[in-house]
Amino acid sequence: MSSRSWLLALLVFGCVPFAAAETTAPRVEGFTPAATDWPWWRGPSNNGIAVADQDPPVTWSETENVIWKTPIPGRGHSCATVVGDRVFLTTADEEKELLAVVCLSRKTGELLWRSDVHQGGMEKKGHKKSSQASSTVACDGQQVYFNFLHQGNMVTTALDLEGKQVWQTKVVGFATHQGFGSSPALFGSLVYVTADSKTGGVLAALSRERGEIIWQAHRPEKPNYASPIVLHVAGKDQLLVSGCDLASGFHPKTGEKFWEIEGATTECVTTMVTDGSRVFVSGGYPRKHVQAIEADGSGKTAWENNVQVYVPSMIVKDGYLYAIQDGGVASCWKSSDGEEKWKERVGGTFSASLTLVGDKLYGINEAGTSFVFRANPEKFEKLAENKLPGEAFATPTICGGQIFLRIAEHKEGKRQEMVYCLGKKN
Repeated sequence: MSSRSWLLALLVFGCVPFAAAETTAPRVEGFTPAATDWPWWRGPSNNGIAVADQDPPVTWSETENVIWKTPIPGRGHSCATVVGDRVFLTTADEEKELLAVVCLSRKTGELLWRSDVHQGGMEKKGHKKSSQASSTVACDGQQVYFNFLHQGNMVTTALDLEGKQVWQTKVVGFATHQGFGSSPALFGSLVYVTADSKTGGVLAALSRERGEIIWQAHRPEKPNYASPIVLHVAGKDQLLVSGCDLASGFHPKTGEKFWEIEGATTECVTTMVTDGSRVFVSGGYPRKHVQAIEADGSGKTAWENNVQVYVPSMIVKDGYLYAIQDGGVASCWKSSDGEEKWKERVGGTFSASLTLVGDKLYGINEAGTSFVFRANPEKFEKLAENKLPGEAFATPTICGGQIFLRIAEHKEGKRQEMVYCLGKKN
């Protein structure tokens, strides 16, 4: 039996093991990501896990294992989206009040095009760590989708692969508190976006083809920053979102609410992950917590602790939950009951999320220092520590044996964002 047939049989009979649940890719009509793609936020399987059959470098520097390094205009915290031979990022020129998407050649790093999406009307408020281009691009092989704040609204736009606008939809008014960073998710024929603020918000499903809103669910009048995600959990595909003091699961096609519990804190940034039966949420304000929720509609919390994993999203592998706290402490818990297996201070402050390749976890702190450590529940095992000059808020993208890092360098009093493509040279 082929691996695909084996997985389908398991899905039909409802006995998906942890490993299968962690690597099931979302079904996007008309698009199957290649093994060398990273097509949207949290990667091809929506869980921060890269395709295992690759060998990216473990060590690097300004000169070691650098394939190319390219300056990009403006400022942003979105991570690189890689499909085929192209790399996409959102960016913002705050002086010119310009919001744009840039496209680079994956092979050389050459800037292929820049599409200016919004001019003027840029949001001026927000936390000092936030950016006006924190929403990561999603790509279905034909179009790219992304969110920006513009003139007090959250706006979703689709471009073709040459940077020409296909459609643009004003989704909802938005009152900025700390900032905005929610990235779109793709499933079936739809693109999902969310925007939570003190004036109220929505979780909306838009047509990928035309941009009209197919369905929407109204959200509380509270600030929040989490991105929606579609995961196969508790035997079915669920559209998940946390924050606003809620954790919720929806039917991706219809918007029917499968379940919702009061539990997640008000302000969440991390994106949910699953071990196949539970979903894991975390937040940082007004309380700090990591919470495991049974996603079968029972509304039960399996376990909870008071650890602050506010911004960096977590990873589940083989029944264990791995996290880096904002304050630079790496942790491992048993996903079924929350038993702490280990914790270790790695250093620095983290905003970027973890990325997993095989049994190696990659994380980068705000000072540009990357840590590679083993996804090993028995002990913390650091494999490497690498430093690039500058600051880093964007999550590492790893695909096709390459690592894409977005770093902001400061030289001669000027700030310049760079994209590094790291890989082993033949």
